[in-house]
Amino acid sequence: MRAKALKEPFRIGRSETGLGLFAADVIEKGTFIIEYVGPRVSNEEVHRRRGTRYLFEINSRWTIDGSPRWNTARYINHACRPNAEAVVSRGRIRIRAIKRIKPGDEITYNYGKNYFDMFIKPIGCRCLSCRRRHRSL
Repeated sequence: MRAKALKEPFRIGRSETGLGLFAADVIEKGTFIIEYVGPRVSNEEVHRRRGTRYLFEINSRWTIDGSPRWNTARYINHACRPNAEAVVSRGRIRIRAIKRIKPGDEITYNYGKNYFDMFIKPIGCRCLSCRRRHRSL
C-alpha cells in the first residue's frame, strides 16, 4: 500500500509583486508553515555577493542562501502588516502563522529594516497595506 502524499497548505501563484505563496487551506495562528532552506554561506562570503535578494542571516557567522528554486519559502513576499513571521532557532528558519490565514490569502512576513531599506524603500513598498494606504490618500 502506498503512503498518501501530504497536501501542502500553500501554493505558488501570481501576486502584485511577482510570484507569491498563497494559503490553499486554512492555516491557524501559531501553525508552522514552511522552512526557509538553502546552502549555508559564511557572512564573509555574503559581503562578496552584495545585491543578492534571497540571503537570510541566521547569526553573526552564517547566512542561508535561499535562491535555489526548490526553496519554496523564497516565494513568501514582504508585508508591513504580515500574517506570518520567520523564527530563527538552532540555525534553522521556520515560518509560522501569527494570525489565522484564510484560503487564497497571500502568506507574508516582514523582511526587516535592513532588507527593506536596501531593496524595497528605493522602489516603494507594494504590500497590501501600503497599496491600500496609497489608494486612500
